[in-house]
Amino acid sequence: MISFGNDWDGLLSEELGKDYYLRLREFLKAEYSRGRIYPPMNDIYNALRYTSREGTRVVILGQDPYHGAGQAHGLCFSVKRGVTPPPSLKNIFKELYAEYGMPTPPSGELTGWARQGVLLLNTTLTVREGQPQSHKGRGWETLTDRIIELVNEKTSPVVFMLWGGNARAKRSLITNPQHLVLECAHPSPLSAYNGFFGCNHFRRANEFLESHALTAIDWSRTEE
Repeated sequence: MISFGNDWDGLLSEELGKDYYLRLREFLKAEYSRGRIYPPMNDIYNALRYTSREGTRVVILGQDPYHGAGQAHGLCFSVKRGVTPPPSLKNIFKELYAEYGMPTPPSGELTGWARQGVLLLNTTLTVREGQPQSHKGRGWETLTDRIIELVNEKTSPVVFMLWGGNARAKRSLITNPQHLVLECAHPSPLSAYNGFFGCNHFRRANEFLESHALTAIDWSRTEE
């Protein structure tokens, strides 16, 4: 049985017993047994383990995990200490410098954000090495859509950051008018200059949280 160690255990218990998820589980068993799949099996659900639903104040949606060796560890856009930040993450840090004058962090690990209530959720939680979107359409999207819906149902305000087409396609799941939805281009080098740079999402998120008497995110605290 999967254990998240927080309120996600009860919230997702029914979902994890559904047929689509059981089929996904069998698919993953086969995939991990015959090839290199990322992140490591024990890291798949780190986004939910680090950030409870109750504690979620910001949601950043990614697509699927990094597909290079040693990069993915279950938090979208994040890599562990000692791993070179990929281009999208470098661009996120550039935007933070533009908004706050924040120096580039010592590593690309974003566990500090997750511990503060930033749910770093990919819409697909696993991938084959070197094959982006190789686990798309296998059932992950049904689960992660449900996670988004459960956050949408929160009574306290949440900021949703939707970067790029894949994330923005989830806009229809966010129906609660008390939440703030911020949309722009993906931070990938292919699109960052089409609206990600200059989006001011990090500052706008904190202004929104503070306007609702909620603690702002310390974006400089990237690690635990």
